[in-house]
Amino acid sequence: MMHKIVAPAKECHTFEERGFRLMNKIFGDLAVPYGFMSLEEMAQFLGIDQRSLSRMAQRGEIPSHKVQGIYRFNRAEVMEWLQRQMPDLHHQKLADMDAGITAHRKVDPEEALIMPLLRAEAITIDLGARTRKSVLKELTALAQRTELVYDGESVLEALIRREELCSTAVEGGLALPHPRRPLPYAVAEPILVVARTSNGIGFGAPDGRLTDLFFMTCSQDDHHHLHILARLCRMMHDDNMAHHIRAAHTPEEIITIMKQREAEVIADSL
Repeated sequence: MMHKIVAPAKECHTFEERGFRLMNKIFGDLAVPYGFMSLEEMAQFLGIDQRSLSRMAQRGEIPSHKVQGIYRFNRAEVMEWLQRQMPDLHHQKLADMDAGITAHRKVDPEEALIMPLLRAEAITIDLGARTRKSVLKELTALAQRTELVYDGESVLEALIRREELCSTAVEGGLALPHPRRPLPYAVAEPILVVARTSNGIGFGAPDGRLTDLFFMTCSQDDHHHLHILARLCRMMHDDNMAHHIRAAHTPEEIITIMKQREAEVIADSL
């Protein structure tokens, strides 16, 4: 749906927004994902051509603002929209998005993104949680084991707020809990937590299936945040990865499984 900007931005109320405003005062606009991107910039970021993006905006398929006849894209709105749409995207669209973000971030296409985040202390094969909220609490506790979390309460609150907005569970018994926005003031480095439950948990999956595998991520900037989600979704398109993780006996086995799967995804992109 197209909108015209007719009023100033609304006042921030969530703790994430207050945190970003504080970071903006300290570090400037680079710390805040509230800026607008042009048609060309967004097309490059998403890995699609400008004409296709323009048609998507005209049809209301992507959040956009038309200002004096020119489409502009609010980064925060598009990031949130992408996080909701990403699990349902076709594998080729995910690959194009992965490539687009890789180019936007100016990183080597052969560079692993998930592998450096895998830490044995942030992986468990026996998550004891039995409810959605207790899952998020235990995932946060695992993240804190890495000693990369400044503010565990803020991370947990961000995860809860995101799940209240819309479940991060996807088909196949998987879920990707994550904050709506990056938390540069709550984590020192990007974090990935992998957890498996012995019994599935009702997590709001679209196929109605109970969820038993959780991949929680939290980053410091919006581009890296989205890149991690895109790469994880690509990796999950192969059901064998989930099958092998469910059969793993140790966190180290899960690390090996995910490293191998990411290497396959990278090879497919070259």
